Amino acid sequence: MTACRSGVRVNRAQGSAAAGRVRASSHGGNHISAESRINDRIRVPEVRLVGPEGEQIGIVAIAEAMRLAQEADLDLVEVAPTARPPVCKLMDYGKFKYESDQKRREARKNQVQTVIKEMKLRPKIDPHDYETKKGHVVRFLRAGDKVKITIMFRGREQSRPELGIRLLQRLSTDVADLGYVEAQPKQDGRNMTMVMAPHKGSRPQRAPEPAARV
Repeated sequence: MTACRSGVRVNRAQGSAAAGRVRASSHGGNHISAESRINDRIRVPEVRLVGPEGEQIGIVAIAEAMRLAQEADLDLVEVAPTARPPVCKLMDYGKFKYESDQKRREARKNQVQTVIKEMKLRPKIDPHDYETKKGHVVRFLRAGDKVKITIMFRGREQSRPELGIRLLQRLSTDVADLGYVEAQPKQDGRNMTMVMAPHKGSRPQRAPEPAARV
């Protein structure tokens, strides 16, 4: 006598094998990937078979598992190769792979790529140069990029770290409406660095494309 489970016909005689059934997830390593063995690539004498809806069919010979897959017009996919015996599931592998690829593409599309720019200043910078450098930092933050600001000390300036700290504090205050200090000022060899990041939720404002000449 046979019983039908989700379109898969299973012999009642297999009940003794399925009596000690354990859910596939309990075997560990339950994972489907592009490297998963499917159908005739599964070369083991028997498998613990899981139906298309997650129902436990039990331990069956590989030939029987393949027959059930063909009858249901599904694939036999190895989901836990290290289990003893390996766990296999009846499923539409082509559909699963397509949906997985779609999810990966969607995840990549939704990722925000963060770029870290760098701006170098001298501790005794003149007002005009400061405004120019600050303008670059403003542009970077508006574009949604992080900025690593480096103060470069020379000679005796290295004994005056407070000059660098004051300059970094001044700059972070001047652009506070666009970004915040993500990494506080710290000494890095002869230099001092600080990292600023755009405020979360702020939309990048890329520079407009130059108008085409007529």
